[in-house]
Amino acid sequence: MQEEGVIKFDLQFAESEPLADAAIAELSAWRRILWQLELVGQDPGRYEGYGYGNVSQRIGRADEPAGKRRFVISGTQTGELRDLDSRHYSVVTAYDPAGNRVIAQGPARPSSESLTHGVVYDLDASIRVVLHVHSPEIWQQAAELQLPVTDAGAAYGTPAMAAEVRRLYQASGTARAGIFSMGGHLDGIVSFGASTGEAGSVLLQALAAALAARQQHGSHTNQ
Repeated sequence: MQEEGVIKFDLQFAESEPLADAAIAELSAWRRILWQLELVGQDPGRYEGYGYGNVSQRIGRADEPAGKRRFVISGTQTGELRDLDSRHYSVVTAYDPAGNRVIAQGPARPSSESLTHGVVYDLDASIRVVLHVHSPEIWQQAAELQLPVTDAGAAYGTPAMAAEVRRLYQASGTARAGIFSMGGHLDGIVSFGASTGEAGSVLLQALAAALAARQQHGSHTNQ
């Protein structure tokens, strides 16, 4: 299994004041829902005890160029916290997947998945929110749910994963689905949308479908 929660890109980081809490209130609300569902968090028995999952939201103009679509993202290793406030977020101001570089500022260092979030934002200017969670239920049944899946050889937080996300989006129904599974990142699922509600709803619908499918299989097994 790949080491979870470790920054693999070159990070240029400057400490700065946090955003106003109001700017991330809705994102933080959805992040608490995901924490309560154990889709983000930290557990000594999972992923070698590292925190897992992260959330982000664009804060810049719609016309910002690729590689400079500013977004706020939960800080690295904040998984154990039930509630996040502005002190626990970082603002990514630029990113270069090919060069494996991220420029960020704020009171916290950005998530190890920042490059992947940036690539998703570069796919379409209408995408404003990205949720990266860990769901064994969805991940194990991605094929049955007909979810797009990245190549298992693409490691999280790397240029390879960034390229794979771009390829998948262009070659499959990822744009319509608003969700994909990370084939080489144990339990990794990414949903996205024009709002937190849209990205969150897609994710919860996939979880409900996965749980229903698992229950059906269990029922068949018991017959």
